[in-house]
Amino acid sequence: MNIHHLELFYYVAKHGGISEAVRNIPYGIQQPAVSGQVIQLEEYLGATLFQRRPFALTAAGEELYAFIQPFFDNLGAVGDKIRGGISQHVRIGASEIVLKDHVPAVIQSAQKKFPKLRFTLHEGYQPELETLLQKREIDVAVTLLDPKPIPGTHTLPLLKLPLILLVRKSSRIQSAEELWKRDRIEETLISLPSNETICKNFQQSLSRLGVDWFTAIEVSSLALVEAYVAEGYGIGLGVLPPKDRFSPDVRVLPLPDFQPVTVGAMWLGKPTPVLQALLNAMQAHVESLKK
Repeated sequence: MNIHHLELFYYVAKHGGISEAVRNIPYGIQQPAVSGQVIQLEEYLGATLFQRRPFALTAAGEELYAFIQPFFDNLGAVGDKIRGGISQHVRIGASEIVLKDHVPAVIQSAQKKFPKLRFTLHEGYQPELETLLQKREIDVAVTLLDPKPIPGTHTLPLLKLPLILLVRKSSRIQSAEELWKRDRIEETLISLPSNETICKNFQQSLSRLGVDWFTAIEVSSLALVEAYVAEGYGIGLGVLPPKDRFSPDVRVLPLPDFQPVTVGAMWLGKPTPVLQALLNAMQAHVESLKK
């Protein structure tokens, strides 16, 4: 029997179906691939291993699962034992700014408790990081937290960031209130995609004011928002970090009455001791930023 086919069947049996298995397999694989390879296993055995709808293991499936389950269940523990203890590898997803300016200090702090800590970094923003987390391709995401988190995830709020507008330094606009008083805002709005929490909060606050102003230039990062504002393409929507460091070519327009966004950590399941140490280090780092 093909060992990889057995592994895929193990996840299907453990999680109650192919779609659920895909969400929990710790590497990227598409649903059709899982389905096709499990069918190959069934063809090799000459037996149906499970009923698809509703999901239920057949007698043959129960027998095979009972045989392979102890092996696959204990792979992680065996790997940890061979390494000399618990796994000390963590996959972290965050934006470029967070990875560059904050994660190094967090990792250094966690390494005081786990000197052998290894890490893999994935750059991305909220929707992409949530997808990577659901696919189990990262262990923790440091990102904006939606008020309604994804089912099955755990979150640790770390920091609230106020929304701001960025204008070119030479702009005559001195406050956001000048824009809200207009019948129509002609300036181009530059922002992250509409499914980002920053944009959602901004549009909800605009709606309360009775103002219509929608994104005209959509970019993939806050750094690009700032860059395009500095080049004169329009007004940018962003957030004010604890220690703001913006280009000298832009100015900040505060949005004090707009709903802020929350940055935090997001993960699945019970945190491992290493992940918990990392979460504790994140909290301590945030507190140091407030001083």
